[in-house]
Amino acid sequence: MIEDSGKRGNTMAERRQLFAEMRAQDLDRIRLSTYRTACKLRFVQKKCNLHLVDIWNVIEALRENALNNLDPNIELNVARLEAVLSTIFYQLNKRMPTTHQINVEQSISLLLNFLLAAFDPEGHGKISVFAIKMALATLCGGKIMDKLRYIFSMISDSSGVMVYGRYDQFLREVLKLPTAVFEGPSFGYTEQSARSCFSQQKKVTLNGFLDTLMSDPPPQCLVWLPLLHRLANVENVFHPVECSYCHSESMMGFRYRCQQCHNYQLCQDCFWRGHAGGSHSNQHQMKEYTSWKSPAKKLTNALSKSLSCASSREPLHPMFPDQPEKPLNLAHIVPPRPVTSMNDTLFSHSVPSSGSPFITRSMLESSNRLDEEHRLIARYAARLAAESSSSQPTQQRSAPDISFTIDANKQQRQLIAELENKNREILQEIQRLRLEHEQASQPTPEKAQQNPTLLAELRLLRQRKDELEQRMSALQESRRELMVQLEGLMKLLKEEELKQGVSYVPYCRS
Repeated sequence: MIEDSGKRGNTMAERRQLFAEMRAQDLDRIRLSTYRTACKLRFVQKKCNLHLVDIWNVIEALRENALNNLDPNIELNVARLEAVLSTIFYQLNKRMPTTHQINVEQSISLLLNFLLAAFDPEGHGKISVFAIKMALATLCGGKIMDKLRYIFSMISDSSGVMVYGRYDQFLREVLKLPTAVFEGPSFGYTEQSARSCFSQQKKVTLNGFLDTLMSDPPPQCLVWLPLLHRLANVENVFHPVECSYCHSESMMGFRYRCQQCHNYQLCQDCFWRGHAGGSHSNQHQMKEYTSWKSPAKKLTNALSKSLSCASSREPLHPMFPDQPEKPLNLAHIVPPRPVTSMNDTLFSHSVPSSGSPFITRSMLESSNRLDEEHRLIARYAARLAAESSSSQPTQQRSAPDISFTIDANKQQRQLIAELENKNREILQEIQRLRLEHEQASQPTPEKAQQNPTLLAELRLLRQRKDELEQRMSALQESRRELMVQLEGLMKLLKEEELKQGVSYVPYCRS
């Protein structure tokens, strides 16, 4: 009882600290509720370092913690939720260079307490799987289209049509985020929220869902969501223009120009807080700019538009097929990965963030897991080859068709083997570069100051470190592309066997 009360006290203190820092940003003085809500959620996102994580990292962490196949209505306790967050942030630190490491424990604690404040205000210590997925998908970084596609996969049926009951549940959960930052009166959930977005007599597919939520303007209850991404995109945009109110020589972020007053422009801080000077009034129409274009470039764009016959407006998103693509089922070939116990999960994530983050037990486990995946892929390819050669088709086929199919299968298997070898070489190269990276960062500035030769070597080592980091990122990207090609070839092999009428025998593990 004493330990529980102590933990509860620490939790409340950390929540108060997060909200106190948010109030110190003076965000409540922003007069427009949409911008106020987006700025508050952006502050929470950056404070918890979720802006460094995209939706694909979130999906990978959910899969590693076996949440991808769980019933969305199942509730998780705090320890299980903490394990998911630990996976996200420890994997993030592995991807970040050593000079940009984050405080993992602080990020886990801040995000955990914010999620509990938003989705468990009564203090039961449990949050549903659906709420966790929606919160992480909304608050993580990355492209809004990718995030909305993942959200749609959670609220649609097997035929690719949105289920209105699940969309209503999505709104119930996602609108708890504005409520958690004290914007419930403006963007809290109401019974009319779901009906105001879509007509229930109409079937909503992925393209219709993206058209509605990415339109301008979006649905009123979610108008803060695309603005949150626009805030992230313009944070580092520089405008070499003087603000007409605060007279700062330049602006960062959004820029606003009055449509009535001549050459009257405001920075985002002045416009959001309603500052006006001279003959300008807050009732005047303002145009928002997310970039700066010189007068010469404006003239060039105007001429190109006037000379162009076709419309230059691009669609908001690419067109996706209405029927969702069925995933490749490898359940009879690749055995499922066993779910580790909570103690093993917590132990594997208890690696300190300082020192040498790459030479750890978790890295060795990940390399062993990758080797195991390679063996499983090789086993799958060998099984396909054995079954295609041993099985006799029931229907009679001509000899040229059989020889052509065998040659095609041989070429595909050879290509798969080459991709596997290339993938293994890339992983070995990444590990070697990491070790060289750690060895290159060993010399200290104090020793270098005593000897000019060491100082020159230190400069060379730092230059070599930057080159190694670029090489590592390029190799990781190449490995990702090879895995995509490998999955496509495996799918082609599967389709080839199905066309030939081969009946597969399910694989049973002893």
